[in-house]
Amino acid sequence: MSEFKFVISVLMFGALTLGNGSVSAQERDHLEVVTTVQKEITVETDDGNQETRLVAAESVVPGERVVYTIKFRNVGQEPAENVVITNPIAQTLTYVAGSAAGADLEVEFSVDGGQSFARAEQLRVVDNGIERPATTIDYTHVRWVMQSELAVGSEGQAQFAAVLE
Repeated sequence: MSEFKFVISVLMFGALTLGNGSVSAQERDHLEVVTTVQKEITVETDDGNQETRLVAAESVVPGERVVYTIKFRNVGQEPAENVVITNPIAQTLTYVAGSAAGADLEVEFSVDGGQSFARAEQLRVVDNGIERPATTIDYTHVRWVMQSELAVGSEGQAQFAAVLE
């Protein structure tokens, strides 16, 4: 399993880049962030049925689906407010519609390299001078905005899937 672990200090209104993403919070808090990248495989079970499982994404070939799981925990002494998790989507990946999720997290996307974010249905792009609704192939980043504070010792999880082109 590909895993990245960070223990960071989040400064007021700051954003820290974490290789695959970034985290920001309004107050000074300490967050531990672990990002795991896995791929989906289909296996045949003992009873002859097929089942989808997640395994380490040690190698991925075009057409395979990868799943990013970002786990975060408040290891600080105070609740964390305005927690935001941002993860870029590699140019070689296409976001899987509806796959971004997280309890108590609002999901937003960017189509301009992370300059601005909005809900999927609000995004628009310009192709050859013609404006159109954005599609998942246009997404450059996914962002989760926590809707409540993260209590000391509490943890959360955000997840999304993408397909390698």
